[in-house]
Amino acid sequence: MFVQSRRPLARPRRRTYCLIPNELPALLRGAPVPGQHPADVHDVVERLTADGIDVVRVSYPDLIGVDRGRDVLVDRLPSVMAHGLAFCRAVYHTSPQGDVVDVAGGLDAGLPDICVRPDLSTLAAIPWEPGVAQCLGEAYEPGGTEPCAEGPREVLRHAIGRLSELGLTPVAGPELEYYLCEPDPDAPNGWRRYGEGPGNVYTVGRKSDPDGHLLRALRHLRDMGLGVTMGNHEFSCGQFEINLEHSGALDAADRAFRLKSAVKEIARIEGRLATFMAKPFNDDGGSGFHVHLSCVDETGRNVFDGPDAGPDGLSETAHQAIAGVIAHAPALAAIFNPSINSYKRFGPDTLAPWLIDWGLDNRSAMIRIPPERDGATRLEVRLGDAGANPYLGIAALLAAVYLGIRGKLTVPPPLEGYGYDTAKAARLPGDLASALDALAGDEELAGVLGERFVGSYLAYKRDEIARFQRHVTDWEFREYAHHL
Repeated sequence: MFVQSRRPLARPRRRTYCLIPNELPALLRGAPVPGQHPADVHDVVERLTADGIDVVRVSYPDLIGVDRGRDVLVDRLPSVMAHGLAFCRAVYHTSPQGDVVDVAGGLDAGLPDICVRPDLSTLAAIPWEPGVAQCLGEAYEPGGTEPCAEGPREVLRHAIGRLSELGLTPVAGPELEYYLCEPDPDAPNGWRRYGEGPGNVYTVGRKSDPDGHLLRALRHLRDMGLGVTMGNHEFSCGQFEINLEHSGALDAADRAFRLKSAVKEIARIEGRLATFMAKPFNDDGGSGFHVHLSCVDETGRNVFDGPDAGPDGLSETAHQAIAGVIAHAPALAAIFNPSINSYKRFGPDTLAPWLIDWGLDNRSAMIRIPPERDGATRLEVRLGDAGANPYLGIAALLAAVYLGIRGKLTVPPPLEGYGYDTAKAARLPGDLASALDALAGDEELAGVLGERFVGSYLAYKRDEIARFQRHVTDWEFREYAHHL
């Protein structure tokens, strides 16, 4: 559940990461560097060493949002800044089981490298790893100057750039849910939900969190400068949510990516498993990735606010943005709901979307318009599940908003009452294959996101479906083995 701060959701802010809370050295400010003057890097090394940091962890997202990277000894940082870190391009085409998927530009090209350069403006000490700081990496083609078209940060930058053509800057507030699990050799999958107990909905304290996991996570994430605000036990057993501040779209995606990685690390230290997969348990709800989105103009005015536009208080631009998301929702599902498991989260009465609709303060709709207006006017897009890559989900959303505003699309009437009635709106795709077909057929959306990225993504995900279709599941054995 997103909690709106009293500060309006209007002006985008760049989150500054810091080695000492609330103090970012001037030498770390600014854009990522290729070509940064060597003296600046040596200043960074000197400051890191003075703060007791001897390792820099360079992390970047792959296609499914897994953090890939390398630990660099701090005295080697100048060399890394000059030459970059070489990674096999197949990192973007590697499945969770370690298989290299045959995607154009990978196996067929002899598994070439990409070049990853540290973005020193994102340096942050890791509270649970003494002596280690982390920063994000920028992925480039082998020459080290042309951004890698498959890099999720670059895909998002491209979508932001298209909105800027309309004079608009997107502001995003991500919210993510996850399950915390404990080892259980007697459980079918080896894990049980942490702190199991029914009815601990939106609670805090030891009743639903007997070991204080949430408090530890909140403090660590705060100390990393990730802009977390609050957290609570969510609706289902062992499920938590930690809220992030809103900011510019790229910064919001950066922080969501780092939050997911950090929470999983913290859980491992506790001897537990934190999972953001869409629906890990049959008898409980799924985990969502909701995005609160507004756009501001050159003056910082929220262009979604329209007190004179009609009874709903939304501007014509906001209506066009909603219409864009509605029009491209089937294709968006392929990116916001990126796994075979994702579609087990959908369905009537789940509080997860099932239909392509929108509503005013209506949590049964795919797009909810929260009741705040003025600078806080925004869309809450509830389509995504927590397994989505935050860069790609936000990029796809911005692409749909851009197409809606550019095309001056007309929004359908809002949902009245409780949703999940197929007589009121069309259904979202019911499985990953259908969603991928929708993405492949949406030439407008693919054109904004980039043909190279979309082609790679489709090939990667269709291989996932093929592998699943060949795999014999526990359900099949239980259903058939003793009777057929």
